[in-house]
Amino acid sequence: MQLKRVVVTGLGALTPLGNNLNDYWNNLIKGVSGAGPITRFDPEKFKTKFACEVKNYDPLDHFDRKEMRKMDAFTQYAMITSKEAIQDSGLDLEKIDRLKAGVIWGSGIGGLKTFQEEVEGFVQGDKNPRFNPFFIPKMISDISAGMISMKYGFHGPNFVTVSACASATNAMIDAMTYIKLGKAKVMITGGSEASVVEAGMGGFNAMRALSERNDSPQTASRPFDKDRDGFVLGEGSGAIILEEYEHAKARGAKIYAELVGGGMSADAYHITAPHPEGLGAYNVMLNVLEDAEMQPEDIDYINVHGTSTPLGDMSEVIAIERVFGEHAYKLNISSTKSMTGHLLGAAGAIEAIASIKAIEDQIVPPTINHFTDDERFDPRLNFTFNKAQKREIRAALSNTFGFGGHNTSVVFRKID
Repeated sequence: MQLKRVVVTGLGALTPLGNNLNDYWNNLIKGVSGAGPITRFDPEKFKTKFACEVKNYDPLDHFDRKEMRKMDAFTQYAMITSKEAIQDSGLDLEKIDRLKAGVIWGSGIGGLKTFQEEVEGFVQGDKNPRFNPFFIPKMISDISAGMISMKYGFHGPNFVTVSACASATNAMIDAMTYIKLGKAKVMITGGSEASVVEAGMGGFNAMRALSERNDSPQTASRPFDKDRDGFVLGEGSGAIILEEYEHAKARGAKIYAELVGGGMSADAYHITAPHPEGLGAYNVMLNVLEDAEMQPEDIDYINVHGTSTPLGDMSEVIAIERVFGEHAYKLNISSTKSMTGHLLGAAGAIEAIASIKAIEDQIVPPTINHFTDDERFDPRLNFTFNKAQKREIRAALSNTFGFGGHNTSVVFRKID
């Protein structure tokens, strides 16, 4: 069968760098850090006392009290960014076939704050089972896609992918596939996460995954720097409207880029550590290039997973050099996690948006907080350190990797 083409027609963002698409993108290009001391709870007893929080956020600016009480923050974030993306797309919801419109979302953890609060209430009370009737619907990861579909009356494919930090990219790949196969015309996809809570910080601290640079939060996320010591926990959401190309063209939609390929692989190695030789990352980039019917030389920019962990950054670079060969030294590489922190299951969504906007504006956002070269990295590699760089970007590849060895990649191309 003839596969359909898939294009991006709408974007929405709620991030530690800004509560809408334009603020997020402008601060990325400026090299702004979203990190700071934690304000959501008292972090004094935690090893890490900072994070990349969403700022100046009041749910009552978006929902009435009755609505707000039914949603954990990760679902609130999903609803807000989906609304922005739909508005950005210019879709007339009265004119589309809602049986061919769906929602595939990603979240690695879901309603962690809700779970924590309900268990705390049970333990600290008289241990009678007085749980909130919304406890389970607020907590479960799939409720985000369900709530979005209810809001807009989308009756097409509807579910949430859970693959740790690869969740949102898995969601995008699935959404793309449904459109390619003709099973949908319009899909809302992306991801959201709201894990800057005591349980989230404590859990990642116990794994020794987080930076403990409490004296300098804004410089703590330093991918590819010799002195990197872990990632910075972030939160937020990104939403993307994917649309079948002819459908978008027929309604005169603005098209940001074409989503031309998705790749998936497994490390099959360790529950948290990446394969030391970057095997999963190598395989997933080969897979995405094959799916996109592109050669390594066709890629100009890679938005890397680049979490700022000693092992993760190294394994990804090993994989890039294996896949791209000499062309690796002609690429721009950057980790926007140096500014946003790591949004876990939502990371792939906001990083895909960064890749799409890079193509639109022909500029590569930087990897900030580079102070000391790591001699293990080839100096010919261009990590776009500290300052955005203008260049021709025909196609951009975005990597996301998750605990459990889940690897995903997508490629966006400038529309013909």
